[in-house]
Amino acid sequence: MLNCEYFKNKKIVIVGLARSGVSCANLLHKLGAEVRVTDIKDDPQTRSSAAGLISSDIQVELGSHSREWIVGADLVVISPGVPLDSLCATWARKLNKLLISEIEVASILSPATIIAVTGSNGKTTVTTLIAKVLAESGKKVFVCGNIGNPFCGEVENMQEGDFAVLEISSFQLETIRNFKPKVAVILNCTANHLDRYKDIQEYWQAKKRIFMNQDKDDFLVLSSSDPLLQEAALEAKSKVVFFGRQLKLNPNQEAVAAVGNIFGLDSERMSKVFREFKGIQHRLEEVACVKGVKFVNDSKATTADSAIWALNNISSSVILIAGGRHKGIDYRVILPAAAGKVTHAFLIGEAKEIIAGDLAGGGFSVAYAATLKEAVTQAYAVARAGDCILLSPMCSSYDMFKDYEERGTVFKNIVLDLAQGEKIHG
Repeated sequence: MLNCEYFKNKKIVIVGLARSGVSCANLLHKLGAEVRVTDIKDDPQTRSSAAGLISSDIQVELGSHSREWIVGADLVVISPGVPLDSLCATWARKLNKLLISEIEVASILSPATIIAVTGSNGKTTVTTLIAKVLAESGKKVFVCGNIGNPFCGEVENMQEGDFAVLEISSFQLETIRNFKPKVAVILNCTANHLDRYKDIQEYWQAKKRIFMNQDKDDFLVLSSSDPLLQEAALEAKSKVVFFGRQLKLNPNQEAVAAVGNIFGLDSERMSKVFREFKGIQHRLEEVACVKGVKFVNDSKATTADSAIWALNNISSSVILIAGGRHKGIDYRVILPAAAGKVTHAFLIGEAKEIIAGDLAGGGFSVAYAATLKEAVTQAYAVARAGDCILLSPMCSSYDMFKDYEERGTVFKNIVLDLAQGEKIHG
């Protein structure tokens, strides 16, 4: 690692005890920092996370925040799930404390070449594919950020010449200071997380931070079809590379190919990766076909645009399962894609009534379900052979599940149990 002395003997408070917070605390402790971790929650999941800390010397505070901890800190590391108007972040700003993200911590230490990918949709697929084309070309690659392990959990294993491919959210970008990827990729920007941002412009300002520290030796990869991204090109100090002009590839593949070309990767090897790629878990993932009814897990679809993409890529009639925690988005935008395709919608979670209001008059029936299992059962009851039951929530999962992965896994288990039951009784 680089700059290992940077954090030694510093008093550091980490706000948030999720995966990235635990990884960051453990790493900083190894580097000789005095580490404290505070989380407003005190529940079984948070206590389980605390059990992952490697030393009793790491002080832990659950269920409240102590202002004295922030007063005595040299710097504060804030987890992406903690908003900037939270108590600890507010204290840190008023006290002029350095407030940074876990991504920033790891980037200070990383000897690897950093490729950072952001956007409203497609981040996971593109990040995964970039890693695969680099690995196919013989490079050692670490996939971190919102997928894989936290960046702080892998940086110890990195060496010069390696690649760190990061999926980065707007939340993580809010508190970067000197984070400087060699290649930054912005795939798109559509309305998202409007429960956290006052409007799409504020959301977009957070996204643009991904290239704010780049210089003429770096690269910014942007979609040629998005006017907002074209405007961003005018602000960039880095070399801008547009994707979206190769008719034989889909937009995700075009973005990956643009990154591959920057590093001189062989086009045939990239094409091989594209041909062999079977997709990622929880993104339009076919789970089972039960008596002619196909079940598709699209739990990763936490935006309306992701659901539109799913609907456009399914040729059969669709029974839609959606809902979760509302992110301030307008669900009416799916109606053109749903027209003549969606026959029923079963809605769950905190946002179900909002979604129902937006989908009213869409030409299909809308009903509520108390649980995901109830939604699957109701959907299967009205399904006919040839239909597709699609879980494409358009919402975050945090009202009912730990994350979208748990939601998708629960959905798959429900479907597999249903399939087994039909097999036994069929």
